[in-house]
Amino acid sequence: MVAIPQRTKGIEVTRADDATTTEDFRRQRIAEAAQRARAEAEARRAAADAGNPPRPREINGRDGPEPVRYGDWEVGGLATDF
Repeated sequence: MVAIPQRTKGIEVTRADDATTTEDFRRQRIAEAAQRARAEAEARRAAADAGNPPRPREINGRDGPEPVRYGDWEVGGLATDF
C-alpha cells in the first residue's frame, strides 16, 4: 500500500489503518473539551451561589413553585394575591 498523505480536519492521515487512531484522537479532544466545559459550568454555579444568600422561609405563603417565576397566578381557578 502506498502512503498518500491526506488532511482531515487538521489531522494528517497517511494510511487507512490510521483512521482508528484519528477517531481515538477526535474522541480524546471531545472529552477534553467536555471536561473544560464542565469545570467552567461548575465555576459559574459556585459564583452564582456565593452571590445569593438563602431566602428566608415565607410564613403563611402558598405551597408549590413561586408564582412570579413560574407564571402560576391562580389556585383552583381563583386568582391569588401574594
